[in-house]
Amino acid sequence: MRVISGFCRGRKLSAPAGVTTRPTADRVKEALFSILASRIDFTDLLVLDICAGTGSLGIESLSRGARSCCFIENNLSTRALLQKNLLATACHGRSEILMMDAVKAVQVLAGRTHQFDLVFFDPPYELGLYQRIFEILNSTTLLSPDAILVAECSARVQLPESCGSLHRFDRRVYGETAIELFTQGE
Repeated sequence: MRVISGFCRGRKLSAPAGVTTRPTADRVKEALFSILASRIDFTDLLVLDICAGTGSLGIESLSRGARSCCFIENNLSTRALLQKNLLATACHGRSEILMMDAVKAVQVLAGRTHQFDLVFFDPPYELGLYQRIFEILNSTTLLSPDAILVAECSARVQLPESCGSLHRFDRRVYGETAIELFTQGE
């Protein structure tokens, strides 16, 4: 696992042993960031990485110029890897880690005043968090008007095309992984 582009390009990221945490494969990450780069400029973006794991997606955004990234991760050992990766890439100064359940963390963030321009959401597939997180994002002002939400899920599952103001505009399948991209509006 490595950073693909930006000022951290080529830096290796630590990944956990076993299958508890499932980092986004480099080829999937490369394809995803190619799609995103054709739609947005990463410069100065506020990024949210829900169920961040090793922080690979948020760190990639920071490497490409995002202003800051808030990482949500509730697994203590995975959080240690995330912190190690942030230090190794010199991204720790533009980062915040919320060590709590994803639903609770998103609710806590909803009480703050800033909005996120790019949100990554890659939960453990079996927890069924998609609908609950989408509902919270819809009922708050956490998303900027032009925000993009990237949800990673099993290729065997297709998320709803719409959930409130969030509408899917792209879906890509890479082996067992699907990447679904949402935006607000039609």
